[in-house]
Amino acid sequence: MTNPTSIVLLGSGAREHALAWKLTRDGATVHTLPGNAGTPGSHPEISATDFPAIKAFCEEKGVQLIVVGPEAPLAAGVTDFFQGSGIRVFGPGRAGATLESSKVWSKDFMRRHGVATAQAWPFRSDKMDAARAKAAELNGQVVVKFDGLAAGKGVYVCSSVEEAHAALDDLARLHSGWFSFLLEEKLTGPEISIIGITDGNRIRLLAPSQDHKQLLAHDQGPNTGGMGAYCPVPFCDDNILSAIRQDIIDPTLRGLQNEQFEFRGFLYFGIMLTPQGPKLLEYNTRLGDPEAEVLLPALESSLLELIEATLDGKLQQTVVRQRRGHYVGVVLASDGYPASSFPTGFPITGLDQLHPSILAFHGATRRTEAGELVTNGGRVLVLVGHGEELEDAVQHVYREAEKVQFEGRYIRPDIGQRPEPEGIFSELR
Repeated sequence: MTNPTSIVLLGSGAREHALAWKLTRDGATVHTLPGNAGTPGSHPEISATDFPAIKAFCEEKGVQLIVVGPEAPLAAGVTDFFQGSGIRVFGPGRAGATLESSKVWSKDFMRRHGVATAQAWPFRSDKMDAARAKAAELNGQVVVKFDGLAAGKGVYVCSSVEEAHAALDDLARLHSGWFSFLLEEKLTGPEISIIGITDGNRIRLLAPSQDHKQLLAHDQGPNTGGMGAYCPVPFCDDNILSAIRQDIIDPTLRGLQNEQFEFRGFLYFGIMLTPQGPKLLEYNTRLGDPEAEVLLPALESSLLELIEATLDGKLQQTVVRQRRGHYVGVVLASDGYPASSFPTGFPITGLDQLHPSILAFHGATRRTEAGELVTNGGRVLVLVGHGEELEDAVQHVYREAEKVQFEGRYIRPDIGQRPEPEGIFSELR
């Protein structure tokens, strides 16, 4: 027997906890595969990429809708696997997911369809000497991007030839065998995230948000999967949004219509607001993390209805409504993150002391056999606070975050506190 409001959600992080929280509030029964210690309805015995096991679970529970959280199942072809099965998947097929899974292919897509973006030069691992020469020619003012999926950590922003060469050395160390990568011109300006829900023809945008990718305050240190986010972005006014739509979003939609694949799902635009106008840095073919943890609480509209309308071809009939105020999410990370290995298994305390208005989304958590909540990875928790003004939300969430403790806990101290930029698009005005 089918259950029209029963959903399988794929993924295990704080983004998936936020999705499960929102979809449950919208009236759905949510089964999260595999989920984590804090997400109700989790099934840790089933991997998000074990498609036969997922299908068997859906058939057992009468589930007809799968919502995909992370990029790995999309790149592995989860939507293609369920094609014709009677089980619908919200997320693009493997071809559409290439917009994220291959930086080289994605850059070619941008060029083909006139999307405003930085110049870039593709290389293969057997052409490292040529890449080094190009980096030197550009005086080291480059961004080095690994071609494939890298959990938000395959990008190196360089300011000197030495840094660029060190980034190339790091790529060679991390990726054995043949691989491809990009050297991209280094742009300047504030970054924002624009995320929408699209059927490939139309798009409904969520609130503009801003991620904080670097580990340390003032945007210093290595790139991470994201140390926190907030929405909406005060300086992202109608003029900026209009330019983004004209230069990036509309050409992307025209490209999706011209390519030989269907696209129904979330589409993320990572954008830099340069003096020459908005430039697209990257696509993601799913909700950003940690952007999702602030965008979903800010979304007043039913996400379930938006998803169903997208799959039914009725997206044009929908309207996106946002809640008032600002939302700030702060990541509580393990000491040593974003390195590939660090100690875990430390007890987590204080969650039961949080103010009722604070949302706590679990990322890398698990329970011991004795039932104790412990750390289980890099980004352990995301705490989200709300305030009428951005500063109110910032103060509230940081005050509450002090109540949650575990050994080696690290919090970036300046989420939502960047100085407001001046002179955006100055050369166009």
